[in-house]
This record gives sequence, C-alpha cells and structure tokens, in this order.
Amino acid sequence: MLLIPSIDLRGGHCVRLLRGDFAAETRYDLEPHELLGRYRALGASWLHIVDLDGARDGQLANRALLLRLASQRAVNLQVGGGVRSRAVVDDLLRNGVDRVVVGSAAVEAPAAVAEWIAEFGAERVCLAFDVRADAGGTPLVQTRGWTQATTLSLWDAVAGFVPVGLRHVLCTDVERDGAMGGPSLALYAEAVKRFPDVRWQASGGVRDAADLVALAATGVAAAISGKALLEERIGADDLRAFLAG
Repeated sequence: MLLIPSIDLRGGHCVRLLRGDFAAETRYDLEPHELLGRYRALGASWLHIVDLDGARDGQLANRALLLRLASQRAVNLQVGGGVRSRAVVDDLLRNGVDRVVVGSAAVEAPAAVAEWIAEFGAERVCLAFDVRADAGGTPLVQTRGWTQATTLSLWDAVAGFVPVGLRHVLCTDVERDGAMGGPSLALYAEAVKRFPDVRWQASGGVRDAADLVALAATGVAAAISGKALLEERIGADDLRAFLAG
C-alpha cells in the first residue's frame, strides 16, 4: 500500500476541515511548496491536492498555485476539487498534473465522465466518492464539497464505471475526515471485496502507523493522509516504509 500525503487548499492556504465542514477549518502556517518539499524529502512519489474552493463552488479556484506546484516535477501530482468539465481535465493534464480527480461530476454527469476516462486513460483519471453511511450502514455519496446528500450508493456509483475500465477510486468517509478517529476499515474491506480490480484509495481518519498497517490489510492500493502528516504524528521511519509503497 502506498501512502499519499494530502494538501487541502482554500484561498491559497493549507487547511484541514473537520468532517467536511467549511465552518470548522484549521489553517496551517505552512506554504504548499514547503509541504511538497517536506514530503518529497521523506520519499513521497505522489501528492494529493484538493482545491476546496473548487469542490464547493464548482470551478478551479487555486489553478495558478496548482500549476506552479506541478511545474516543479518534484513528485507526481493528483489534483481534484472543482473538476467538472473536460476542459479542466485537459488543462490540468497538459500543465503537469499526472492524475485528475473527478468527484461531483461522476455523479451528476456520469456519461461525460466515462468519456473522459476513455479519452485520457484510466491511469490519468481518478473518481472520488465522498460518503456518509445511512441508518442501514449503506455508504451514500455526497457531492459539491460534501454539502449535498444523494441517494446513490457507493457500490452503484462505482459499478456504473466498471464497463469503461475504471482503475482508480478515492473514497472518503466524511464522518472520519479530519477527526483523527481511525479509518473506516470495514468500508474499505467491503469495497475491495466488491471491486477487486479497482485500485482503491482510502481517505479519512488516519492517526498513526498502526492505522496504515490496518488499512494495508484491507487490500486498498493507497491511503491518503493529511492532518496526521501535517501535525507530524507519524514517525519518519514509519512514513518512509509506506511512502515507498
């Protein structure tokens, strides 16, 4: 399992939200370029960046900063937040981003997103599904930066893209995101069981190296971590083992 450090951007600053709540923001006195350098020095090969303004408002708001980071070619960048048109996917990929993450559009315009996967390639487009469990435990997809609930299950959402060769899916349990309460191990184990050919990325809740070990045991291909790394809660030696995959 590969550990992918995450940077969330809002207004050009590094932040973290608690359970997807824009009113519960923690801002970190760290420059994105500084963080990229820190993670690269630890051995990171990939970095996950979310434009939170874009995720909420529907258009990429931190594009200039994202492209400056991509131009360094220090690590592979996976970028999402506000990616809701083919033009944005094309723009990011042409300007140094290695993989584009598509969230709300995968729910609201699945036919178009399926065409993007076919056109740009399954390795360069990752679908992101943010979920909250209903009373029966079914993970239901949230859209628009976690602000809108749907009745679409994670399983149905993913199944719709299997015929077009879907390869990468990032799944975030919103209730765990930024809460430092541990990841949703049962959710990811079920995801891998249902769709073993998908390279799942688990996001939300990572606290320490033990959580990374537990996630690896579920069979996910990658784990995304933001807050635990920002606050240096995991030792460098433990990080390097997972950053190397």
